[in-house]
Amino acid sequence: RSDIVRQLAAAASTVGGKPIEDDALLDEVTALVERPHVLACQFEAEFLAVPQECLILTMKANQKYFPLLDAQGRLTHRFLVVSNIRPDDASAIVQGNERVVRPRLADAKFFFDQDRKRTLESRLPLLDKVVYHGKLGSQGQRVQRVCRIARAIGLQIGGEALAAQAERASRLAKADLVTDMVGEFPELQGVMGGYYARHDGETEAVAFAVEDHYKPRFAGDALPRNDAGVAAALADKLETLVGLFGAGEKPTGDKDPFALRRHALGVIRMLVERDLPLSIPALLASAASAFEPAPSADDVMGFMYDRLVGYLRDLDYSAQEVDAVVSVRPPRWAELPRRLAAVRAFAALPESAALAAANKRIGNILKKSDGAGGAAVDVARLVEPAERALAGALTNVKPLADSLFDNGEYTASLRELAVLRAPVDAFFDGVMVNAEDAALRANRLALLATLHAAMNRVADLSRLAS
Repeated sequence: RSDIVRQLAAAASTVGGKPIEDDALLDEVTALVERPHVLACQFEAEFLAVPQECLILTMKANQKYFPLLDAQGRLTHRFLVVSNIRPDDASAIVQGNERVVRPRLADAKFFFDQDRKRTLESRLPLLDKVVYHGKLGSQGQRVQRVCRIARAIGLQIGGEALAAQAERASRLAKADLVTDMVGEFPELQGVMGGYYARHDGETEAVAFAVEDHYKPRFAGDALPRNDAGVAAALADKLETLVGLFGAGEKPTGDKDPFALRRHALGVIRMLVERDLPLSIPALLASAASAFEPAPSADDVMGFMYDRLVGYLRDLDYSAQEVDAVVSVRPPRWAELPRRLAAVRAFAALPESAALAAANKRIGNILKKSDGAGGAAVDVARLVEPAERALAGALTNVKPLADSLFDNGEYTASLRELAVLRAPVDAFFDGVMVNAEDAALRANRLALLATLHAAMNRVADLSRLAS
């Protein structure tokens, strides 16, 4: 393998190019040859009028060639062949490979030229004849659902203009499935849709969205390049998740034939990494409403939260930090990095351990109180100095902490609450919560409930207790 890599680099430098990086292709070629000998070949420059993705794919998939790129990453008319023999005169091998690749590239050019004779819009009726899923209808029906979802998302992200772009892109996004090029090379779906959309006179925003609506396709893949693409991609993935869960196609431990885990991770990445002001419950409800009858999205929600935990752990947050934040079920996942950063900063404070333990204790007390403590605190019934001190401290701190929380300043909000450590400790040292007097007991539970709610807006701090 290393010998082939060295020869590829040497041959590329002699003709002024860079071999395309493809570990899978390199491994396959390494397994096919015993005495590798790299040769430089070329094809007619006129074929470069075809999208380079088509030419690269046909050379790699069909011929196991290494296309060469220029300094800007554009395909050149040269390619490298790894021969299994080392003849004194390699011209016959070079000419033979050039002769073999020519009809392959000609086929790609023919498909491209033929496809452009019809618009993507004109191909939409053909999607009604393509089965998507036995319980979910055709691709045409699916397109209608995705358009509805994409429009709703676009309205939330950028208003009517973006909603129109997202809806238009979603309408055209699957049309390339019935083109000759994608029929020959399914790997190019989406990519060819972008080229054909531009040829049809669609805007660049719509063309990019058509091309990007499958993204991210795998771990580490790029996100869609514009907001219309994000809306279309979210709609496509949410429709897939809600629809297939509703059709009973839930992933199992060892099977996920529809790649629903990948779709869920794509939704998570777009919401978090693009900092989108979207609520995941609202998104799933919108996706479910596109179906008739609307399926339940409850299982999808649980599935998404499971994937979310794994995603956040991969960002190097601890299990405790992730558990503390995810357990409060924040609806807007764009906030998660700020919440996690706030929890990490709070855990570093000297007051954190005592407050986390107290918070856990309060939670246990409230659970055993059978729903008591929901009423407002009656200041007149605060008889012990420690409970009056706690109520006063909470009255002083809570408005600012709530204001900071509402402004998304989660670290500052938790820092304000840290000053409650002393009055909380004093309360538990000097006050009997479960007093014999029912009114007194209910008032103290109400005070603890108010404190508990204030402390757990950013995250469930009891999850940080050891």
